[in-house]
Amino acid sequence: MSKQKILYICGSLNQTTQMHKIARELPEYDAYFTPYHADGHEVIKIAIRTGILDFTVLGGQAKNKTLSYIKANNLKLDYEGMQNHYDLVFTCADMLIPKNIRDSKIILVQEGMTDPPNFAYNLIKKFNFPRWLGGTATTGLSNQYDIFCVASNGYRNKFISEGIDEKKIEVTGIPNFDACEKYLDNDFPYHGYALVATSDMRETLKYENRKKFIKRAVEIASGRKLIFKLHPNENITRATKEIDNYAPGSLVFHRENIEPMIANCDILVTRFSTVVYIGLALGKEVISDFDVAELRKLLPLQNNGKSAFNIAHIARRLLAEPEKSNVYIMDKNLIPKRNLIQRIRAKRKLAGFKNSI
Repeated sequence: MSKQKILYICGSLNQTTQMHKIARELPEYDAYFTPYHADGHEVIKIAIRTGILDFTVLGGQAKNKTLSYIKANNLKLDYEGMQNHYDLVFTCADMLIPKNIRDSKIILVQEGMTDPPNFAYNLIKKFNFPRWLGGTATTGLSNQYDIFCVASNGYRNKFISEGIDEKKIEVTGIPNFDACEKYLDNDFPYHGYALVATSDMRETLKYENRKKFIKRAVEIASGRKLIFKLHPNENITRATKEIDNYAPGSLVFHRENIEPMIANCDILVTRFSTVVYIGLALGKEVISDFDVAELRKLLPLQNNGKSAFNIAHIARRLLAEPEKSNVYIMDKNLIPKRNLIQRIRAKRKLAGFKNSI
């Protein structure tokens, strides 16, 4: 009897390593891996081919790192999941649900911190705009998964308040943020400094006043040594030059792991980064654009590294249940209560205008 097959849809390197940890806990199944993809979303696929989306997990550096990781760890690659039908699919995000996995059982795994709701998020909720416009703020809104594994009870409550079906949510912890204490044992040579974890906001077409952020970090440091850890996706040359201009004498790291740096710092300064949870778990003073008191409520479970095991247990339970229907039911974000163009036409008619759309 052949093994049941599981597909792990990866994204950023953080998402990819989390998927690999889950797969290690499910050795009895036939595991395949793929970068994040957009089968069935033709406009998105065209944008990927032209390189427009190289700043996202759908292309560019993120996809290349995922493919390199899969190769380096001798994992089986099924690019875009086209080789097999899968009994179960793990996905790291649900902004897009590829067409070729919609008749499989699906488990969505929270990656980490989600973006704050923005203007696009409100349009998505109100007018059923595509979820990918809202970034990770829309995590869970597809409803096209069987189970959503989340980081903590705080996140469970948050997602429920956003309208996500509580019956689908399982609090498991998330693999890369569930055992932060281990980072205290490290050989990073510096101690007692202010650590600044930068973001890739500009690389993902968001606005950031980096000069203001660096100057604020200098004020927060209050004479402490400053260490900057650049986001892996950042323009290193530009970011380093800015730090040299506005915080001269600071140390700048790019490729090194940030976890030991957080373990040895006195204070952690971030904007919108999941690494803030490592600082909070280790009792560090944290400065963030998010409300730190709220972040403490959302802090991922510290369960001594058991999150992948917990998720694997849920996967076995789901695989033992009756088969999922092959009928793909469109989610509420994709079925408007009334077609948007029809609504515009109706309003124009009531106002006495001739419709030209």
